[in-house]
Amino acid sequence: MATVQVSEAEKVYILHGIRDDLRVDGRGCEDYRHMEIETDVVSNTDGSAKMRLQHSPVIVESKNDHMLIRFLSPSVTSSANATPEFEGRGGEELGTELSNTLYKVFNNKHSVDLKSLCISAGEHCWVLYVDVLLLQCDGNLYDAISVAIKAALFNTKIPRVHISADEEGGKEIELSDDPYDCMRLNVENMPCIVTLCKVGHRHVVDATLQEKACSVASLIIAVTHKGTVTCARKVGGGSLDPESIFEMTEAGKRVGKALHAPLMKLLQQEESLGKTQQKVGFLG
Repeated sequence: MATVQVSEAEKVYILHGIRDDLRVDGRGCEDYRHMEIETDVVSNTDGSAKMRLQHSPVIVESKNDHMLIRFLSPSVTSSANATPEFEGRGGEELGTELSNTLYKVFNNKHSVDLKSLCISAGEHCWVLYVDVLLLQCDGNLYDAISVAIKAALFNTKIPRVHISADEEGGKEIELSDDPYDCMRLNVENMPCIVTLCKVGHRHVVDATLQEKACSVASLIIAVTHKGTVTCARKVGGGSLDPESIFEMTEAGKRVGKALHAPLMKLLQQEESLGKTQQKVGFLG
């Protein structure tokens, strides 16, 4: 992950502010920065979204293919322009780390209705390929990517498949060439990731790079719209005591549950705008 150097005086200032629930940018400990989302931004994909969290734009696109295996396979690429640390192996290591975590979060029956991807039971089904491009890094990548993935899959249009029998009794698969004859994914149950950083004796949501420099460890929590935790992972070199883990988990459940409603409302609003859609922000 990208890091910044923070002086001792800056650390004291940040720690005292978080202790009093007043962060440097004026937010409370459980507040996100302003988010903006655009859908249908890449023309040669089945679904796409661009998500901007403050100064960290993320582009996600999804593509479909019919194969014998079904799973959600996320691939993360970091632009070297995002930060010098993403150049060379730094970007590869970050991409692998993010991809592995995202695979655990989204590749389960609770996140995506895998049965809806079935074309012919035991023979063919759709596979979702999710490509993530990080254009800039200003902290909190997991949360931004999870929101962008949910938006891109909401925007995904899967062509209808018509199955008929050939002369030899086998099955013939034909994809509809009508762009309006398509299937949409139900993304309501897809979790959003909430990252909580332990700073001093408190924890914060959507930490900036400066706040992360003051953090000993973070807890990544995937939360559904009902407040159910589907995945949790500690990151960072420090340790978390059981009481902190409990408090951070409860906070993550509150924040994650509250995140889904405005996100789904925004996506439906974007959908209704069609070709005239413009960038719409939420949680501002």
